[in-house]
Amino acid sequence: MFNLSTEFPFLAGAPLVMACHLTGIFDVNRTTVLPNDDFSLVEAWASSLKTNGVNGIIFHNNFSETTIKEQQHAQLSFIRVGFNNKYNPNIYRYLIYSEFLNRFVFHISALFVTDVSDVVMVQNPFIAVLFYNNTDTLFCGDEPKPLHNEWMQSHSEYLRHTIADYEAYENYFRDSPLLNCGIIGGSSIIMQRFINALTTLHKAYNQNNPTLYTGDMGAFNYLVRTKFNQKLLHGVPINTLFKGYEKERTDCWFRHK
Repeated sequence: MFNLSTEFPFLAGAPLVMACHLTGIFDVNRTTVLPNDDFSLVEAWASSLKTNGVNGIIFHNNFSETTIKEQQHAQLSFIRVGFNNKYNPNIYRYLIYSEFLNRFVFHISALFVTDVSDVVMVQNPFIAVLFYNNTDTLFCGDEPKPLHNEWMQSHSEYLRHTIADYEAYENYFRDSPLLNCGIIGGSSIIMQRFINALTTLHKAYNQNNPTLYTGDMGAFNYLVRTKFNQKLLHGVPINTLFKGYEKERTDCWFRHK
């Protein structure tokens, strides 16, 4: 999937934030193809990590060597990856994270994986009491709507027909808050377990999804609610109001739109 010719000195037990920026591929969520070498799409994310003194990695397939040379620094690394068109970019990122964590998990204390073009770090989560007092907990973003909503009903159409207990899960958690996979974090061990489980789920049930929906939110909510729900924290202070565009708000770890 990728070759690691770069050393990562900051992986010596430090926390980390990772994101994927895969371009030149039709994005079903944006209904467009993102340009290949436009760093402005990820600049706010990268800048917010630097401001908070947090290390980051961007997995990418099309940044030029010139752009990488201009933008990388001691706290920000770029890893070039290939792409498997059996998956859409939203799903393929978990395969990338899984491979990386399986090789480096014991060099990372904790991590978040986030969307890269519409998420920024507002506060360093790794120094928050809530975070380091809950090392067995999965943290994630959420939205101000229940799981049972029109968009999720359509988004989950394919998974509903491929996962035997998917409809039962939907009915049981229909009134629970909708969780958002644009922000996922925890200790390195928890995150390795979760990302590996999510990757396995996508490989088994979402590999040849013919619908107009990626299945990423459906699979994410299903796995969290059925396997990690007892040790789960979401919403404030992890994320601001989704699509609230609360640019002046400083009491949360991340802003998602």
